[in-house]
Amino acid sequence: MKSLAAALIFALPLAASAEDEPADYRMDHYRGPVPATLQGATVVGPEAAHDLWEAGETAFVDVLPQAPKPKNLPEGTIWRDKPRDSIPGAIWLPNVGYGAIADVTAEYFRTGLDTVTEGDPDHPVLFFCLEECWMSWNAAKRAIEWGYTEVYWFPEGTDGWALWDYPLDRVLPQEPQP
Repeated sequence: MKSLAAALIFALPLAASAEDEPADYRMDHYRGPVPATLQGATVVGPEAAHDLWEAGETAFVDVLPQAPKPKNLPEGTIWRDKPRDSIPGAIWLPNVGYGAIADVTAEYFRTGLDTVTEGDPDHPVLFFCLEECWMSWNAAKRAIEWGYTEVYWFPEGTDGWALWDYPLDRVLPQEPQP
């Protein structure tokens, strides 16, 4: 698998607005220019991500946040979650890409990763969100720190995927395990 990964590396040009890679998690302002690198991960663009998707050996993890239902809505108010169109076959683990996450969110994240990698930290896993979204960078960094060894980061996310006219499917968030 490593040879396939080496063949799929897609060098992203350094944009003039690209951020330097921070030493720690991004803690605020999650939408904006992102680094061109993530130490310990392979950065891929849309074509390489699509190749990984077609090969079918990499778990795809969407980390786009989902706004919670507001508390104290007037009785009878209809609440509809914003729909999410994602890469087909991806698992959606919303809210795991914040810089600081609660223990319950970390457990949700770990359980989701364990599910898509079948408990194998060497199983390839690709993280994405939207273009210029730090959530996927943070999530990939956290997975690396948790011992995942074949981590891909797709900084263009579903925006870049859709730009290449690759398919998208409507997804629902992964339900927390009891």
